[in-house]
Amino acid sequence: MSDHDVPSVAELWRYPVKSLLGERLASLDLVADGVAGDRMWGIQDLADSRILTARREPRLLFAASRIGSDGLPVITLPDGTGLSGLGPTIDSALSVWLGKPVALVPAAEREPARAEYFADATDDSSRAIEWTMPRGRFVDAFPVLLLSTAALAAAAAGYPAGAWEVRRFRPNILVRHGGQGWVEDDWADRVIHIGSARLVPRKRCIRCTMVNRAQPGLDRDVNIYKALLRSHGGEGGMWTQVQGPGLVSVGDALVFP
Repeated sequence: MSDHDVPSVAELWRYPVKSLLGERLASLDLVADGVAGDRMWGIQDLADSRILTARREPRLLFAASRIGSDGLPVITLPDGTGLSGLGPTIDSALSVWLGKPVALVPAAEREPARAEYFADATDDSSRAIEWTMPRGRFVDAFPVLLLSTAALAAAAAGYPAGAWEVRRFRPNILVRHGGQGWVEDDWADRVIHIGSARLVPRKRCIRCTMVNRAQPGLDRDVNIYKALLRSHGGEGGMWTQVQGPGLVSVGDALVFP
């Protein structure tokens, strides 16, 4: 295998506030339970105590989040308004934006939180199914998501008219891979060295209506999920655990011992 054929890190993403747009970074610090700073905060609906996601509240994908120099979240609302940190002022601004009482809350200080997904990923009026997220972060199931460019290309082949941008799929690590098909499926339960970290992909990510949602520059498109369902059972990318903490950077090769 030539250097050109070795899979490597193409993009790195962190999403400080659940379901808001995240930040593309040159490096990620992987700690024992995931990406440092990833999904450490969520917007809680004070009426029912659930953490909002863009499944239930699509407007979330038109705001963005990053981590400020003080280690606290910085949110940019769709109108460009910037909100920094936590507290009543932030909660009030978010409540005005969403038109209901909400609060920005840290995952680390809560019991495992509840969220929802729709039984039919193409129909927002279908039955809502509730599940409980892992303790400590507002992640759906596993702490890290890996996705390859080969998988995106395989999905796009089934629906060429779709906008198959990586932003729809919200991985932490996008892997540049010159192969064909859903190459990361074969990585399940294998140790991967990336930079100074060790990762173990565990299972295919079950996709939902999130991949269809509109966001800046992307229209709502339920055919994205339908194409995934036809080609790969509605799944794509690998839910992944951190076996050994370390630093991962763009350009790092994936090494399979």
